[in-house]
Amino acid sequence: MAARRRRPVKRADERVLVLALLPILALVGVAVLAREWVPRAGPLVTVHRTLHCHCCVRWVRHPERSGFKVETHITDSLADVRARFGVAPALASCHTAVIDGLVIEGHVPAEDLRLALERRDASGLAVPGMPAGSPGMEGARMTPYDVAAWTSHGRQWRYAHHAVEVPDAR
Repeated sequence: MAARRRRPVKRADERVLVLALLPILALVGVAVLAREWVPRAGPLVTVHRTLHCHCCVRWVRHPERSGFKVETHITDSLADVRARFGVAPALASCHTAVIDGLVIEGHVPAEDLRLALERRDASGLAVPGMPAGSPGMEGARMTPYDVAAWTSHGRQWRYAHHAVEVPDAR
């Protein structure tokens, strides 16, 4: 049997091959660059709230805008949720969230969430009640408020203080 002779590669064949590979290389390049430019989503925030609480819906948008992924669960009993996650009654608010093991009660700002996740010095953070001006409670009336922290051993302390700036009335 006669050996088959290889056909020499012509310049036209090389051009066709390069042109066929260009879109694929471009897509790979875009994917690599996009990976560096697109902000990575933060950890998942699992929010437990009642059906008719509108400030909870507004608070959920706050961590979302700060890069967190948020999942919401509607419950009939926040008291049961708080008891399950160890939230003291004095720290209660209108929703409870969990983010990477950190319990969040109420209208805690996203910057405090990030700091607590970095430090890992608290089991939970809370903004007791529903202070005007806190995330999800924005409006014309604004009041300073504290973010409380606690550990699983029962220690509590002031984690952060947020003084809302009021425009000068002049």
